[in-house]
Amino acid sequence: MIKFQPFNRFVFPILALVLLVLPLGLHAQGDPVDFYREALTINNTGMGVLGGWAVANITLGAYGWSRQDGQPAYFNQMNLFWNTVNLSIAGLALAGNLRLDYLTLPPPELMEMQAKSQRLYLINGALDVGYMGAGFFLRYLANRNPRHEDRLRGYGNSVILQGAFLFVFDLVMYGLHLSHRNNFMEQVTLAPAREAWGLSLIVQL
Repeated sequence: MIKFQPFNRFVFPILALVLLVLPLGLHAQGDPVDFYREALTINNTGMGVLGGWAVANITLGAYGWSRQDGQPAYFNQMNLFWNTVNLSIAGLALAGNLRLDYLTLPPPELMEMQAKSQRLYLINGALDVGYMGAGFFLRYLANRNPRHEDRLRGYGNSVILQGAFLFVFDLVMYGLHLSHRNNFMEQVTLAPAREAWGLSLIVQL
């Protein structure tokens, strides 16, 4: 059985709640600039969630590493190391988004930038499956290496947890971007029909 720290039980529901409620405030009406601004809002919110997860893991990882021995110590150690990378990724992404002057970019480029971001989350989701597989492989090796069993099992459990979180995170982010893009394209497609309907109504009046 894989045992994780208690605080991790609450992270997945919180992640789902934050990222699923987010689209309620997105209302791009056929304007590519508004569309990309809202896409950045999705990304920045996601990076905030990722950064919060990283800070929690680093804090609790450092505490657990210093207070525990054996398998739990290695579990916390890997959580700390892994999330140092997560925190760096979230920080760099947020900094880059804040510096981006998207108002000067042409609409086709804005659309392509959003599409690249959307694809990146899907690619990362596939990589996350590999992370979880690596974690289970470490647990398998632990059964064959009694001398390093605690280290391998602790690291394996941590990698499985981190991979599972990132898998949910990346798929939710991909789904949000896909839904946002589809809604925008629907608005663009329906715009001529709305204009024609409005014009005919004016003529009739």
